[in-house]
Amino acid sequence: MKFLAITLIVHRPDPVTGVRKSTQERFREVLDNAVLAEELGFDGFGVGERHEWPFISSSPTVVLSHIAALTRRIRLFTAVTTLSLLDPVRAYEDYATLDHLSGGRLDLIIGKGNGAAQRELFHVTPEDQWDRNAESYEVFRQLWRQDKVTAETRFRPPLKDAEVWPRPYQRPVRVWHGSATSKESVDLAARYGDPLFSANVTNPIEPYAELIRHYRERWEHYGHDPADIAVGAGTAGLLVTRTSQEARRIYQPVFEAGLAFYERAGLPVVFETLDDFVERSSALIGSPQQIVDKVHRYHEQFGHTVLHLHADAGGLTDTQHRDSLALFQSEVAPVLRRAIPDPPFSWGPVLGEPAHA
Repeated sequence: MKFLAITLIVHRPDPVTGVRKSTQERFREVLDNAVLAEELGFDGFGVGERHEWPFISSSPTVVLSHIAALTRRIRLFTAVTTLSLLDPVRAYEDYATLDHLSGGRLDLIIGKGNGAAQRELFHVTPEDQWDRNAESYEVFRQLWRQDKVTAETRFRPPLKDAEVWPRPYQRPVRVWHGSATSKESVDLAARYGDPLFSANVTNPIEPYAELIRHYRERWEHYGHDPADIAVGAGTAGLLVTRTSQEARRIYQPVFEAGLAFYERAGLPVVFETLDDFVERSSALIGSPQQIVDKVHRYHEQFGHTVLHLHADAGGLTDTQHRDSLALFQSEVAPVLRRAIPDPPFSWGPVLGEPAHA
């Protein structure tokens, strides 16, 4: 099993202390967390893309390029690249450049994105967002694989024998499809034989497990070998301590602060108590053995071979967060790596065209 640390670069006051870091301090924290993730032995570090408050992750290529310069081994992920909002030509140029700068350490997780504010900013409607996502991916995919591209498009000017530079380092870049609630992204991933990454954050396990089952069905429908399937999954929070009692004591104010934020914002509350959150959400809160057991329970439903954890403290102190990540890597990750297989492909740069392309 592989492990990623991911940040959406949320920029609001600390949920427990109420202190809000400056924008520059918040970006510096992201860079420090990426370096820490590599030092601790994480396999990947991901940066989200959002274009609305309270996020400052509108330029993931810039952030990941800086991280590429600070690190040597860890793979770099987008989480997610919002292709429904982007011109695929410009997106290709940015990511092909990052691909070279990172020495082929780039993986993309794409998706339509969510949030009404960013849709309005880019003049994307709920009715056309899925068509935009599919068209942008299809053009992006061709640009990465072909020296000249001709494409009849609805949402940007058509392309005729278009040459776009630089040509990429990886041939091709690996693209995962982020999935939260809709079958459209699942079907797109299955159609092209691409891996799937389940959000697995907001709700209990059932709706995510249903979408992953649908992905497996569509994968076989499109004629792909089931042995080539790769699934990743997110988590709703992380705190690993020596005992479950200590974890709950430390996490209680974090949970209460998050609950208060949801209530103030008028957002639906799915888990009303910490006990319910620990038991039924994907959050990994407890002793090392409890974390191992919970990941196994999810693996039974998902069959996932990649897991993402929060790169940010999110209400924990910096010390608590670092200690939790370190304990995860020293006592949880080795157990899971032995018990759960890796994805069915090399974790290094992709330097040969896959058979399904």
